[in-house]
Amino acid sequence: MKVSIIGVGDMGRDIAVHVRDKGHDVIAYDISEERRSDVAKNGIKVVESLAEAVAKAEVHLVIVATDEQSETVTREILQSGPAGSTVVILATNSPKTMQVLAAECEDKGLGFVDAPVVFGRQGAKEGQLGSLCGGDDKQVAKITPVLESYSKAVHHVGPVGSGQVAKACNNMLHWAACVANFEVLSLAKRYGIDAQQMRETLIECPGTNGTLVRWDDTRFTWHEKDMDLALDLAQDGGLPLPLFGQVDQLVKHLDATKVKNLLYGPETEYLGQNIKPLSKEEGGLN
Repeated sequence: MKVSIIGVGDMGRDIAVHVRDKGHDVIAYDISEERRSDVAKNGIKVVESLAEAVAKAEVHLVIVATDEQSETVTREILQSGPAGSTVVILATNSPKTMQVLAAECEDKGLGFVDAPVVFGRQGAKEGQLGSLCGGDDKQVAKITPVLESYSKAVHHVGPVGSGQVAKACNNMLHWAACVANFEVLSLAKRYGIDAQQMRETLIECPGTNGTLVRWDDTRFTWHEKDMDLALDLAQDGGLPLPLFGQVDQLVKHLDATKVKNLLYGPETEYLGQNIKPLSKEEGGLN
């Protein structure tokens, strides 16, 4: 298929390469000249304008970050993208934004699917992302061969906006696991057990979780945005989620450096307290 890829940062660059390698005709655009140059070095055809990128494409992969960016790019595509083509949003955005954009696309004769991804940078690099799709059956079926280029699984979870709800559910479990993992390994560290060794042990125990397995590459870039979206959805839906109110507050106290120090350093910090092993005099085991 002819595929335009709008946004070729770390994720978009790797996705573009996988789509190209699966035999699709890829053309890329990014507002950043540096990113355009970088993806061109990977053998991807790059153009100087979004309009040129989308003019002949059947599928438009929009790999940006915010709702505002998704709105801007989609509305630009509507000016130049051919009727019958399909806009696919890979960003983590509000379901309401997806519904608005889908209606605008329908008015112009374009299809629309929200297909946010899970498994992050490593998944993009390996072509092993998971795509969570919201849209009608026909549109999702049309774009599935493209999504399969970079995904180990493509899940059609419901109508437009459902992909974003599914991504929010995944994110909630991920950030809750980050808090739980940190507190659990803090307890191990306090009693003199090497936290990284404890992590490796727990991965083989019933209490393991996917976040614990992949914790080395969690960057804590989007935790506040992700939890804000999840709690907004809960509030709009009239659903009490007291546990995740706490997760929302606690995860703001974590970052990649604190996790690295917990796993590999002599001490770390959490909620204003140093986390380090107790001496035997203090009640420690060593």
